[in-house]
Amino acid sequence: MPRDLTRRQLAGGAVAFTTLATLPMLAAAQADAPTYFRDVLLVDGTGSLPCRADVTVVGEHVAAILPPGGSVPDGARLVPGEGRVLAPGFIDTHTHGDPLEQSYDAFLAMGVTTILLGVDGSGPRIGDDRDLRTWLSAADRAALPLNVAALASHGTLRRAAGIPDAVRQPDDAALARMAAQLDWELTAGAFGISYGLEYVPGIYAESAELASLAQTVARHDGVVMSHMRSENDDEIEASIEELIASARPGRPHISHLKIVFGKGEARARQLLDYIAAKRRAGIDLTADAYPYSAGYTGIALLFPEWALPPSNYGAIVAGRRQELRDHLIARMNRRGGPAALLIGTAPYAGKTLAQAADEAGLHYADFLIKIGPGGASGAHFTMDDALQDMLVLDADVAISTDGGPGMRHPRATGTYAKLIEQYVVNGGRLPIEQAVRKATALPAQILRLPDRGTVRPGMKADLILFAPDRVKARSTYLDPFAQAQGFDMVMVNGRVAFEGGERVGAPGRLLRAAKVS
Repeated sequence: MPRDLTRRQLAGGAVAFTTLATLPMLAAAQADAPTYFRDVLLVDGTGSLPCRADVTVVGEHVAAILPPGGSVPDGARLVPGEGRVLAPGFIDTHTHGDPLEQSYDAFLAMGVTTILLGVDGSGPRIGDDRDLRTWLSAADRAALPLNVAALASHGTLRRAAGIPDAVRQPDDAALARMAAQLDWELTAGAFGISYGLEYVPGIYAESAELASLAQTVARHDGVVMSHMRSENDDEIEASIEELIASARPGRPHISHLKIVFGKGEARARQLLDYIAAKRRAGIDLTADAYPYSAGYTGIALLFPEWALPPSNYGAIVAGRRQELRDHLIARMNRRGGPAALLIGTAPYAGKTLAQAADEAGLHYADFLIKIGPGGASGAHFTMDDALQDMLVLDADVAISTDGGPGMRHPRATGTYAKLIEQYVVNGGRLPIEQAVRKATALPAQILRLPDRGTVRPGMKADLILFAPDRVKARSTYLDPFAQAQGFDMVMVNGRVAFEGGERVGAPGRLLRAAKVS
C-alpha cells in the first residue's frame, strides 16, 4: 500500500456507519447469504477520504457499513479485506462490441461492472433488425457477465428511417420517422443518443437534423453523446459548439475528449477552461477521456469525403487517383507519417502502415488506395502525452475505455488498471478517492444511474476489491490482449463475477433508463 494512501486514511476519512442490527431483517428478505468484507479501505466513490470499515452485502445491495473489526454474521461469507481498497465497480461510458456475441472478461479483469453500448452513432443489433428494442429484449434474457446499458444510435436511426447515407437534408417525413423510432427506443430504456460525426453516415448529417432529434432526447432526460465533427486542434472548440447547439435542450456529452495535433499542458488547460466556462453559463456539458495518446479507428478517417460510401470507389480510383493519392499523402504527413499508424486488422495487424506498404512493395498512399477506406482499422498516434494527461486528471472528466473485445489497442484491456497504476500509485498525481470517483460516481451521474457508482447502504452491490500497488496494466500496443492484474474480486449485483484472475459467474443485467414522469 503506498505510504501517502495510508497517511490520508489515518488522517480520518469520515464515513456514516450503519448498525449490524439491521442485517437479520435484510437477510430474511433475501435468498442469498450475506457477504462480509472485513477491514477494507473503503473508497466510496464520492471523493471522500478513504476510511477503514467493514462492509456487508445482502442480496443485490450494500446492507451496512460498519466500524472495522466486527464479528461476522451467522452464515455470511467472510472476505478478509486486509486493508485492501473496496470501491464501487467502474462504469465505462464508451464501450464497443456486443456481450451477446463476445467476451467481456477483460473488462471484469480491470474492475468494470457496467458498460455503455451504442456509441459513435452505431451499436449492437440482432441481425439486420435495426430496432434497438429487439436487441434490448434479447439482452434482457441473456446471461450477462456485467451490467449493460445502451444508447440509441444516430446512424442506425437514419438508416432505419430509409435515409440514404449521402443525404444531407432529410425531408420532414424522414425526420419524423427518425424521431418516432428514437422515441420508441428511449421509452424502451435507451439512455440517450450517440452521434458519430466523423463517420458515415453521421459525416453527412447537418446540425439542424441533429437538433431536431435533441427535442425527443430532452423529453426523456437523456444524454446526447458525440464523437464530434472534428477533434483537431484548430477545430475542436467549433465542434463542441456544434454539439451544444445540436443537443439543446438535452444534455451534451463529449465522447473521448482529446485534442488531435495539440501540444502541451497549456493547451489542455485552455480547453478545460473553455468547457468550464460553458458549465458556468448553465450548460450541463460533460466529457470522458482515456489515458492513452493514440486513438483507434478505421482508416476511412484518412480519405476525403468524396471517396467515402456511398460513392463509387472504383470510379473514384479510376478517375481521380492522383487527387486521392495527393490527399492521402498530405493527410498522413500531418498525422505523423506512415510510421504513426499501427494497423490492427488482419492480415496487417501489428504492423505500421509503413511496414505493411513496404512488404507489399507499394508507396503507403498506393497501399491505402489498394485496400480502400474500409480496408483496415488501427491505432493513430496523433496526441500529445502531456496534453492528454491533463485532460485525464481533470476532476470533471470521467474515465472511459472507448474499447471493446478484440480491439488491438491497450485501452480495451488496460484503461482502469493504468488509471490506478500510473496516475495514483506511480505518479502520485491523482488521489485514490478522486481516481475512483472519476470512474464511478461521475459516470453514474452522467448516465443518471441513481443506485450505482457509490458504496452506501441501499445501493447496488457492484464492488471491486484490490490493493492499488498490485494493480498492473499489462497490455501494450503490440500485445493489446494481455488482461489487467490486481483486481482480486469483482462483484456485480451482489454476486461474485470475477475472482482469482478469471470470470466465475454472469450476474450482470440489462439496465434501462428510468422513465421520466
